[in-house]
Amino acid sequence: MTELLAVLSISAAAGFRLALPLLIIGFVSGNLWAEVPILSQFPPSVVVGALVSWTLIELVFSKQSIVQRFIQSAEMFLSPAVGAIAGITVARTFNVDTGLMFLLGGLGGLLALVIHLVQVGWLYRLKRPSPWLIFAEDFLCVCLVLFAFDAPQQGGLIALLLLWLALRTSRGWRRWYQTQASPRDRNHPRRLKREPD
Repeated sequence: MTELLAVLSISAAAGFRLALPLLIIGFVSGNLWAEVPILSQFPPSVVVGALVSWTLIELVFSKQSIVQRFIQSAEMFLSPAVGAIAGITVARTFNVDTGLMFLLGGLGGLLALVIHLVQVGWLYRLKRPSPWLIFAEDFLCVCLVLFAFDAPQQGGLIALLLLWLALRTSRGWRRWYQTQASPRDRNHPRRLKREPD
């Protein structure tokens, strides 16, 4: 159970930011990225340079709405892979069996994708997110990574709370869409699905 909560914690962090969790994993684990799938195939100097550059791009351009939308949309396709990589890495630290390790990695990839989808949705809905919200996401991301190694139970509970909030948000988006849609589509939200492309 502890392993599952740790994987949920690190995967939720990967849902907020992609490079920052991987960067912290390398320094917290003590052996850099030797246990991280894919990243262990490259020299540590190359991995550090790539992750630091990516992290700076995420942090610097997070305050420019147009660039942020492009970055977040591109990262949406990468978030499942990063969530799976981070989940497998944490599962390895707990000496989980290989089959269960890849299962936890897949679960972590799905959680990272869900959280990132919600984040992108709020980005497009709010148009210009406030700086304190962006700072809170960065702070929560760092906390979730540290919790995955030092306090997996607390980190896993926070990740489950974030998943619950994501599910609640999807209902709110449906109601918001119905209020924004045209009167014809508002009463029949499934009409667009029946229309041919």
